[in-house]
Amino acid sequence: MATPVATAACLVVKVGSSLVTNDGRGLDHAAVANWAAQIAELRRAGRNIVLVSSGAIAEGIKRLGWSARPKAVHELQAAAAVGQMGLVQAYETAFSKFDLRTAQILLTHDDLADRRRYLNARSTLRTLLALSVIPIINENDTVTTDEIRFGDNDTLGALVANLIEADVLVLLTDQPGLYTADPRKDPAATLVRTARAGDPRLEAMAGGAGTSHGSGGMLTKVQAARRAARSGASTVIASGREPDVLTRLAAGEDIGSALIAESATLASRKQWLADHVQLAGRLTLDAGAARALARDGKSLLPIGVVAVEGEFERGEVVGCFDADGREVARGLVNYNAAEAARIRRRPSSEIEAILGYVDEPELIHRDNMVLLR
Repeated sequence: MATPVATAACLVVKVGSSLVTNDGRGLDHAAVANWAAQIAELRRAGRNIVLVSSGAIAEGIKRLGWSARPKAVHELQAAAAVGQMGLVQAYETAFSKFDLRTAQILLTHDDLADRRRYLNARSTLRTLLALSVIPIINENDTVTTDEIRFGDNDTLGALVANLIEADVLVLLTDQPGLYTADPRKDPAATLVRTARAGDPRLEAMAGGAGTSHGSGGMLTKVQAARRAARSGASTVIASGREPDVLTRLAAGEDIGSALIAESATLASRKQWLADHVQLAGRLTLDAGAARALARDGKSLLPIGVVAVEGEFERGEVVGCFDADGREVARGLVNYNAAEAARIRRRPSSEIEAILGYVDEPELIHRDNMVLLR
């Protein structure tokens, strides 16, 4: 089967730190030039490309003369600030040789969690693509903390794919693709050529940590594929060490692992809900409530909530989890955390007696909810 890249009009391409740096010793300018050349060829063929690139922190560490990646957040932020200058400069120089303009976009979770900023980011990216500009996106490591950071550029790539409704997300790594087991530990492991994005068995196959120069492993790529599938984008996980991997994928060559999006595409508002990486709180549901949401598409009533966690306000996004800790749905909650805790396990008819008022009979209305399973 031909790769989904072959028919894609709009692609998000993510390259990891190991593919743009010399084993953490700053940027590999020859590698950057190679990515620019391949993307330029795809652009000449009329395809829209958004590039998500790691490498800023590694470049910053080199420029600052540090021998190892620091652990302190403020030092990582400083390295990102210094290294981002070199990363953008390298891409600008490489793409200019093909008469292509570039744009730098730095994002945090807050940019996409806020509905207005989400729509603004989408409008900006679509405008840049219409102008034949290559957007180069990275997480804004200079200001992010553990509470708001995406955590890896695989997730960021999936969020961007959803944001612009791309056809395909290409995750380039230093591995040939997804294997049935960790090939370093299991000699019988085989490469997964094609599978359904979101298949729960894929997470069991995926390995753990990546290299010391990046934060993503195969598990984050599988999870990113599941996230991207919600907007209809398939994902290809392939080795960035393969010569001309992007142009060969575009020509239809079967390289790496193709995780195909088969679920129905979410509406824009529900896609925004699904894309929240950070939740304001979580609600644990009894079996009946979890079934009513997942199977019947019902609203969430207070009586079905077993436990309330977090400090959230009315209108924030909270997750709904079953008894086994699996997230069933998420949505905009109608009551704050203290109120939700008081009315949990109680019928909606008692809300007014308990709180002294009633805003809505539902804790989360189905119109403000997205199902995840």
